Amino acid sequence: MGTMGHPATKTLGILTAGGDCPGLNAAIRGVCRAAYDRYGMNILGIANGYRGLIEGDVRFLKPEDFSGILTRGGTILGTSREKPFQPGGRADHDFSFHGDMQGDMHTEGKVQAIKEYYQEFKLDCLVVLGGNGTTTTGYRLSQEGLNVIGLPKTIDNDIVGTDLTFGFHSALSIGTEAIDRLHSTAQSHNRVMVIELMGHKAGWLALYAGLAGGGDVILIPEIPYDIKTIGRHLIKRAQNGKSFSIVVVAEGALSIEEEEMEKKDRKKYREKTALAYRVAQEIERETGMETRATVLGYVQRGGIPCASDRVLATSLGTAAVELLARGEYGKMVALQGTEIRPVDLQVPAGKVKSVPLDYYMLDSAVAVGTCLGR
Repeated sequence: MGTMGHPATKTLGILTAGGDCPGLNAAIRGVCRAAYDRYGMNILGIANGYRGLIEGDVRFLKPEDFSGILTRGGTILGTSREKPFQPGGRADHDFSFHGDMQGDMHTEGKVQAIKEYYQEFKLDCLVVLGGNGTTTTGYRLSQEGLNVIGLPKTIDNDIVGTDLTFGFHSALSIGTEAIDRLHSTAQSHNRVMVIELMGHKAGWLALYAGLAGGGDVILIPEIPYDIKTIGRHLIKRAQNGKSFSIVVVAEGALSIEEEEMEKKDRKKYREKTALAYRVAQEIERETGMETRATVLGYVQRGGIPCASDRVLATSLGTAAVELLARGEYGKMVALQGTEIRPVDLQVPAGKVKSVPLDYYMLDSAVAVGTCLGR
């Protein structure tokens, strides 16, 4: 509980950046309700991520704007992948803002526009809801003199400093349900079914959904796979009377051969086709088994947030407001154990939380007969 006196923050700006994610609206509501109802703060809603702060596309939010949005998917503020510190960073159209500068801005111009609008709108703090890129940008803006507070959201659960990000459990439920549904098709046709889940750099989602859905093979970026090991595992299952198998792959999983490639060569190689289809072809060549692939894609990020994500997003949002009230800036609110604590924005900036190779769930997966590709 914060003090009900005079909060350090009078006016805050709030934005959502990066990919959309279940729970964003719940988090917006958590921030706005607590800021408005408890402390009487002014709330400036910034449209379409950092792009809105570059263009000055903002509006003051009133209670009717953040009422009734707890269960809604997406984000009422809109989002983009604009990265103001990235040279040439996303510019989908010409910018027009203060002064005479128009057209495609360079990094310095974008950052300068953000700083100017921050001052013009008399913001005391910028609240940013996003993943690794968003948080890193927030940290760099704090180094430029802006007050920033971050909320960790991503279905990948790969933000350093927090045990859990909102959006993860909703995506986990969707991924698990998809695997469940593939079981009946795989069993009916005596096939190997490969399903690709999101997770470009970290395998949290594929590992959790694979374990929850009873995946027979789970491939994650942290453990390069050997197709011969996978083939032997699937053949042994067939010999033991298991007429079908489910293979769960994170989009960023890679083979031992790919791991040895130069980064640019690997990127070029991987552009050819989605990983699920390539793994399916490799399995067919290795085993002779009929194999099919499914890429779940953006379905994982859509729809209403599950109950636990609503609770986490709301709790992180209200905790952020307590930092705003006390003037504790340059922090990200994080779930650590059963407590929500502030961590310095430098902690998650520029980093990815990977699945540790000694993580207990990896041993659990192996113990129940799952092949991890090695």
